[in-house]
Amino acid sequence: MTAVTKPLSDNQRAILGLWYEVNASLSAYHKLITTYGDAQLAWQATVGAWKQLGLHHTHLKRHEQPEQTRAAIDKIQQALLDGRYGLLFAGQPDYPAQLLHIYDPPPLLFFRGNSARLHQAQIAIVGSRKPTAHAQKITFDMAQYLAQAGYVITSGLAIGVDKRAHLGALAQTDLDYQGRTIGVMGTGIDVNYPNHRDQLFAQIIEQGGCIISELLPHTQPHKHTFPRRNRLVAGLSLATIVTEATIKSGSLITARLTSEQGKQVFAIPSHIDNSNAEGCHHLIREGATLIYHPQQVLEDVNGQLDYGKRSYRPTDIISADSHQVEVTQSSVASNVKRNSVTMVSQPESSHIKSPRSAIVVPDHLTQVYEQLDWHGQDLDALVIATQLAPSQLIGQLMELELMGVISVQGGRYLRV
Repeated sequence: MTAVTKPLSDNQRAILGLWYEVNASLSAYHKLITTYGDAQLAWQATVGAWKQLGLHHTHLKRHEQPEQTRAAIDKIQQALLDGRYGLLFAGQPDYPAQLLHIYDPPPLLFFRGNSARLHQAQIAIVGSRKPTAHAQKITFDMAQYLAQAGYVITSGLAIGVDKRAHLGALAQTDLDYQGRTIGVMGTGIDVNYPNHRDQLFAQIIEQGGCIISELLPHTQPHKHTFPRRNRLVAGLSLATIVTEATIKSGSLITARLTSEQGKQVFAIPSHIDNSNAEGCHHLIREGATLIYHPQQVLEDVNGQLDYGKRSYRPTDIISADSHQVEVTQSSVASNVKRNSVTMVSQPESSHIKSPRSAIVVPDHLTQVYEQLDWHGQDLDALVIATQLAPSQLIGQLMELELMGVISVQGGRYLRV
């Protein structure tokens, strides 16, 4: 795969210079742009002029040292030319248009991997960093199902639900649906935090997904960087699904931001004594849509889509990871034809039924039912997973089938 490389323009260097000198402060950056109307004019203004705007003293100190700013820009420029990461600027066709509609869009985005994913329809899946085993399975299955339906799964790269969402989206055997995930970082694009995410980062990039950050390279994790990440997760996506979350979970911030952006929030219920799901129950009480099957998400979100009328033009990418695909007008046209979100309005899984009233499964069948997913498992796999005798397992599967909550297709048992 070919990386696209070209030098930064004077205006792009000015944007980077401002972003560096205000240390990625959105309020300070937008105040400068609003005042001067142009990044180059703002960057050329005197320290005294900046001081009159009431900017923080650390921003003023950086502005007093232009040689350090130029050195920082040169390092980023070299990293771009080396293909270590790429850079997208607001106002260019390769910048994700949906972010321009949020309250405080970032002026730039660093990325690794396939940035064309940013221009495809996305659904966010977020939740607890310490999910129950059941929530991990539900998250993985839901992400896999929605990715197979044509959506890109966006999340925050954290341990727990986020990681399971990314892995579920990557668990595709069909080449047309591989790599449909975007990870939004709460650190600099070159900072692996926590360290064990190296493997996840590599898998996302190698399979055609994308990782992004609005923060400057080398930015370390801080308590204020993760809410910033959450607003991008919400801003990129058509809707947000919370699969399991405590009442103090950061995923509730993502849900709130999603709602404030006029988008739909979905939440999965659990037992009322599951403290790990109190956040989901709170969201449902506050108006989030209760779901128990990914098809319900598709039916609601597909009705909102007008993306089929939109022009996908992720061109002029400044630089890219070594796994970035060079995007041309012809490749965009073919990708839109094959991968356009208009295709998801007709889900490929014809066995899925319309949403029904809430499923109630007897206690003695819960273990088997919770082991099932929406893609199907054969009897041998279920025997190993449940540790039940084949005769006992078959009897319980028959009960579930008679209840109408599972079906059998090609010798595989799956939820309906």
